[in-house]
Amino acid sequence: MGNVLVVLEQAQGQLRSASLPAISFGKKMAEAAGGKLMLAVIGSGVAKVAEEAAKFGAAEVLVVDDAKLQNYLAESYAPIVVHLTKEAQATVVGATATSVGKDLLPRVAALLDCAMVSDVTGVDGANKFRRPMMAGNVITHIETSTPTVVVTVRQTEFPPAAAGGAASTVKKVDAGNVDNCRAEFVSVASQKSERPDLTEAKVIVSGGRGMREGKNFEPLAALADLMGGAMGASRAACDAGMVPNDLQVGQTGKVVAPDLYFAVAISGAIQHLAGMKSSKVIVAINKDAEAPIFQVADYGLVTTWEKAIPELTAEVQKLKGK
Repeated sequence: MGNVLVVLEQAQGQLRSASLPAISFGKKMAEAAGGKLMLAVIGSGVAKVAEEAAKFGAAEVLVVDDAKLQNYLAESYAPIVVHLTKEAQATVVGATATSVGKDLLPRVAALLDCAMVSDVTGVDGANKFRRPMMAGNVITHIETSTPTVVVTVRQTEFPPAAAGGAASTVKKVDAGNVDNCRAEFVSVASQKSERPDLTEAKVIVSGGRGMREGKNFEPLAALADLMGGAMGASRAACDAGMVPNDLQVGQTGKVVAPDLYFAVAISGAIQHLAGMKSSKVIVAINKDAEAPIFQVADYGLVTTWEKAIPELTAEVQKLKGK
């Protein structure tokens, strides 16, 4: 029997919604392992995050709050997660497979000298997992043999945890020597956007190679903004320099599962489908009636984006009274 420790992400003092599927994974994992679910919150000034985390039914929330942890660094966070793993007597350590999860947890596994299973989509037992391969065409069943296992969870395959039940106990844990690493935070360069993050958006409007050039993405951006959604793109569009690479959806980009996904002028290569086929509703707009994207679409429109997008935008404006 072992406990499960799920590492939560926070930004600007707010719990990231991307961590909620990992909590659901943790509950399922704790049931399979016969242990308790513990949640970890790390950062500076994270009391409110810990308070929010306590609403999700875990046995305990372990908090490491230190001014020196204001900015995320895997090199300083990883030893803390290892310390919390021992504090929680956990045999499973998990987090969502975001950019932070993919950066942090492999280091944790190395420090613990234990098995690492990435991009998990299912739990079959205390040490048995499922994960996709070959763009989701093959599901691998993995059984680990080390006493502890570190897992990153595919966000789209576990439902977001809902708050409810009795509040968890919140326990403060000393950060230890956070200066004992050979890395130093200097600065961060990022593009600020009023749009939601791709991995957390409920609506995504994506364009592909058929958009031909960057300025043609402007109508898609207008539609995304009108619906309070995010912009996305296929790898072909990103590689062609039409839009920034951080908009890429797919096997080598971001895996998303919004409530509504528009695939505009995207043929539907298997690598792109691997990143968005879990979306609840998929709307495909393509002039090629034989495009593979129509095989996964809930609604398909065989026409050009030049005709469809202005008409669609006008109708949405009517519905919104704009």
